[in-house]
Amino acid sequence: MINRDQYLNRLISKMNNGLVKVITGIRRVGKSYLLFNIFDSYLKSIGISDDRIIKIALDKIEFEALRNPEKLYSYILERINGNDSFYIFIDEIQFSYRIKKKDIKVDDIAPEDRDLAYTTFYDVLNDLMSRKNLDLYVTGSNSRMLSKDIATTFRDRGAVIEVFPLTFSEFLEYKKIEKTDAWQEYSTYGGMPLAIMENDEKEKEAYLKSLFSRIYFSDIKERYRLKDEDALERVTDAVLSSVGSLTNPHKLKNALCSTYGTRISDQTVKNYLEYLEDSFLIKRAERYDIKGKMYLNYPSKYYATDIGIRNARLNFRQQEMPHIMENIIYNELISRGYSVDVGVVEVSHTENGKQTKTNLEIDFIVNQKRERTYIQSAFNIYDEAKRQQEIRPLKGSGDFFRKIVITNGNEKKWQDDDGIIYIGIIPFLLDKQMLET
Repeated sequence: MINRDQYLNRLISKMNNGLVKVITGIRRVGKSYLLFNIFDSYLKSIGISDDRIIKIALDKIEFEALRNPEKLYSYILERINGNDSFYIFIDEIQFSYRIKKKDIKVDDIAPEDRDLAYTTFYDVLNDLMSRKNLDLYVTGSNSRMLSKDIATTFRDRGAVIEVFPLTFSEFLEYKKIEKTDAWQEYSTYGGMPLAIMENDEKEKEAYLKSLFSRIYFSDIKERYRLKDEDALERVTDAVLSSVGSLTNPHKLKNALCSTYGTRISDQTVKNYLEYLEDSFLIKRAERYDIKGKMYLNYPSKYYATDIGIRNARLNFRQQEMPHIMENIIYNELISRGYSVDVGVVEVSHTENGKQTKTNLEIDFIVNQKRERTYIQSAFNIYDEAKRQQEIRPLKGSGDFFRKIVITNGNEKKWQDDDGIIYIGIIPFLLDKQMLET
């Protein structure tokens, strides 16, 4: 069994807090297993009987009728009795649909309020939340439907927990192989649980490739009623090919036009990128002007939520390790709960006797509370000129926040005369407390 202790501990800490626990994340990342197996086992270990745990998987034919929120509500009420505590698990809530309320004419309602004419799963959850003996847990694979709407619908009454693919440390704990071998495998096949458990490389590759064709694209096409799946696939391939590179919808559109002759608008590309984000397939990192102390709208950087899915989608052709390493660092930082931006710093230098200014990039600005850390992903700094190139933006920040350069390999942590810390990717990924001290 793959342990997901960090998520189990978060669920335990939020038990019986009066909030709806919303477990989100990319499809097949293990949300259902976390809830129906790991958390279920924990509840039974503390004496909760099976009849007090109500499990509903809306993606299963067995529970298809309960996609109707009114029937879902009745089903739950029929199974709770007395004042005993009950734990309600609702899996894949995005399969729920809305039902028009009886005796209400939509035309009689102002356009901005017409959602009130329908019963949704939000109504069900709101009602169930008012019952003090019920503890609610739901999973879903769409952030637009869950994370964003939960924030507005429930405000301070919802707790969102995003589940990520396995980190390198979780991967190593399960595989129990030598660290450098583990890094080689992880940087190729990523951290999707079922891929990790498959030992045959061809089967592993086939599984990862099938996720897009069988699940992700199908979900997006159905959810947003897309007719042109080819365009979606090309936008997906374009953004996955450019992980770690600055881009925007206009730039991606031009690339598609020149490569495939695709006729597509900037807005359509923007919409498709948002669909990919809402499905947790990619994440966007905004740029932050360090000295100007403001965010810059474009361009941004996009990162794949799982590097194995990204590699498989591109048929394992684009294996540029500097970009792959940067993507993995970003995912690691996000999974640890940090807020992560791309840094821009303006530095002055003399060129041909003239003072000029240049914008340089810091790969990651990592924020937690009042603490900040700058991180550069530098695959190779064995050449002194290359090292100076990598640290120039860090030194140009002009402040005293912690600065780290992560290199390829297993190099132990050391610090130069400027106070900049250097560490190999493997020990960095295994040191969960490095940014806390």
